[in-house]
Amino acid sequence: MSSVVLLVGLFALMYFLMIRPQQRRAKERAAMLSRADVGDEVATVGGVIGKIVAVEEPGEVVCIEVDSDVELRVQRRAIGEILTSAVSTDPADPPTSDALDPPE
Repeated sequence: MSSVVLLVGLFALMYFLMIRPQQRRAKERAAMLSRADVGDEVATVGGVIGKIVAVEEPGEVVCIEVDSDVELRVQRRAIGEILTSAVSTDPADPPTSDALDPPE
């Protein structure tokens, strides 16, 4: 009887330490991929950085502009991360600026 309890406890521990966090990361990645839209600057899993300029009809292929007049068609699942979003997630956030204002 104690070996059954030990086996169940071991499985529960493995579930909470390995399986559940992996499922959570997969859900977060799927949500990130569904948020990727035209105007977002993204980095692919291969290291290519560019701006999404078009999403093709089925939604599984996106066109990424990596330089002027250079576009790549990649599968949506090839997006590794969204670097900057075209739409701010929080309306209270001020727009970011690359230039610093000099102190007066």
